[in-house]
Amino acid sequence: MFSYCTDPSTLEGLTWLSCYLTTGKHLSFYASFVTVLVLLAITAPTALLFGFGGATAARSRIAPLRWFGKGYTAIVRGVPDIAFFLFFVIALDQAFEYLRHKVKCPDWEEPIRQGNDFIVCQAAKLPLSTAPQWVHETYGFLLAVLTFAIVFGAFAANVLYGAMNAVPHAQMETAEAYGMSHRQAFWRIMVPQMWVYALPGLSNLWMVLIKATPLLFLLGVEDIVYWARELGGTVNPRFTDYPHGDWRLYYFTFLLIFYLGFTRVSEIVLERLMKKLTHGQATTGGEAQRKAAA
Repeated sequence: MFSYCTDPSTLEGLTWLSCYLTTGKHLSFYASFVTVLVLLAITAPTALLFGFGGATAARSRIAPLRWFGKGYTAIVRGVPDIAFFLFFVIALDQAFEYLRHKVKCPDWEEPIRQGNDFIVCQAAKLPLSTAPQWVHETYGFLLAVLTFAIVFGAFAANVLYGAMNAVPHAQMETAEAYGMSHRQAFWRIMVPQMWVYALPGLSNLWMVLIKATPLLFLLGVEDIVYWARELGGTVNPRFTDYPHGDWRLYYFTFLLIFYLGFTRVSEIVLERLMKKLTHGQATTGGEAQRKAAA
């Protein structure tokens, strides 16, 4: 990075440290923080969308749709996260390749399943072997986002289902008595009010999602925990020009500060959002605000 970093053997003290912290692998370590933040920024609304769909389906008057919604939440919540991440990404990847194989190679005669091997034509591979490295990394990241969204969407569906049931049913009946259709009452009466009841559970789910980001390593994405382990361990000259002893304590302490700071900021934002949503509402939070203002 710096001009004086050409010969690491001549460096010492802060000069050595400045060169060490700006190597290519450390830049990848810093970039992994952006990867985690982007994952959270995309996964949170996507999981909320999955959750809203699952909760709505679970309340549906159509029996098959209701079974699907309840089955989705029950199955995903009942499987350990690690087992789901290890299995589902492989299944999802193979499903995509299978569909592409059927479209791009209709004349293929060999079986796709050959023992433990899953073999499709080269044109159906995702991504293609000739694709640049960034395509492989982006594809793996998108699989990770989808997997996280499906898993945490099931938990969000359970939270939103309970929140919808917490809205007084009499309000829905009153809205329909005034001429609203069931759909209009759902979107105009239930949905605006349910967020007050859902936010505490969604807040906890957000915190769990933050803590679950190290599972990216299981999905083949080089996250901050992966780089902290690799860079903090006893590094030899084959890995870098700046070998050192076991520094994992320092790297993981830095990660501890990062996660604690991030969760604290999240708590402040969620607390302010809760105050805004409960303002004027006939809930415990709204009643506390009314008494404080009196």
